[in-house]
Amino acid sequence: MNCQWCESDTARETSNTVYWELPDGTKAIEIQDTPSIHCLECGMTYQTDNTVKEIEDQLFLIDASKFEKSMTYETLMAAPRLLKRNYFDFSK
Repeated sequence: MNCQWCESDTARETSNTVYWELPDGTKAIEIQDTPSIHCLECGMTYQTDNTVKEIEDQLFLIDASKFEKSMTYETLMAAPRLLKRNYFDFSK
């Protein structure tokens, strides 16, 4: 796997704790065990574009006010959605 930052082939899949601002801007939440990529060459840890989109869509489609300040990625993604999909995403 190649690193998106330094293009080294030492990047590996891992999980990490990330902090995400809610779409309404009221607060940030901690998301533990988030799928991530870590590069052994440059030390960068990041999420793929697909993981970022999944998190942002999920936060947009759920009632995030019911969550605590910290949760796992799995808990976030399993939360019931208010809509089936993000009808406001025109990038598809």
